[in-house]
Amino acid sequence: MLPKLGVLAGGGQLPVQVVAACRARQRPFFIVAFVGFTDPATVDGTPHAWLPVERVGAILARLHAEGVSEVVLAGPVRRPGSVLTLRPDWRGVKLLLRMLRRWRGDDHVLTQVVREIESDGFRVVGAEDIAPELLMPSGPLGSFTPDERHRGAIAMGVAAARELGRLDRGQAVLVADGQVVAREETGGTTRMLANAVAAQKARGGVLVKIAKPGQERRVDLPSVGTETVRQSAKAGLAGIALEAGGSLVIDREGVVRAADEAGLFVVGVETRP
Repeated sequence: MLPKLGVLAGGGQLPVQVVAACRARQRPFFIVAFVGFTDPATVDGTPHAWLPVERVGAILARLHAEGVSEVVLAGPVRRPGSVLTLRPDWRGVKLLLRMLRRWRGDDHVLTQVVREIESDGFRVVGAEDIAPELLMPSGPLGSFTPDERHRGAIAMGVAAARELGRLDRGQAVLVADGQVVAREETGGTTRMLANAVAAQKARGGVLVKIAKPGQERRVDLPSVGTETVRQSAKAGLAGIALEAGGSLVIDREGVVRAADEAGLFVVGVETRP
């Protein structure tokens, strides 16, 4: 039998996809749902517990009590506006102090989280280890493909996204009219696309998302879902380019359907320098 999986469920649909993969493979699992972040529909009909994200000791103790041996972090958890709003237990306090002592960006924070979990004897795995079908393949997903002009925009976007990731500031950029018109930072891809819609400066452009160089790849891989496609269409983009083998597609059938309906390409590209 496969080892029991602990699912630390953030927002979005990735936790749902992970649970579906566990059920399809008859793998036992237990969900820790984070108060204020996890969609309640995610845990309907599942073994789960609701806990505040900052109660690190309580979370790890519950995973031990449930007989979990492997852990996956699935779905985003928003950074709090102020640490003063948190009510961590002692284990959470120590983790927060380590994060704040040498704060270098999101990847540093996630690496600290992974180390804390593994220090308790758990093995941290990536969502793609549980559901390899989520990984973006090389080449187009739907009916549309980038032309030569778009391939040039993708190459520019990969270089810009790699530099953005090297600074640990984001994973995505928008390229239009031969220039980078937006970079992902606080608020993520959703806010970047919303700003592009408001500014009307990305029409005909391309959204490029790749993993940060040297990032902890078991957590926070770049991902897109149907909502990303809808936002991209609203912004007037021509398509989306993702790192092949290094990004996730949430609800692939839905993404392909939404992209084909909008006339957008969704393509996996090789990004190794």
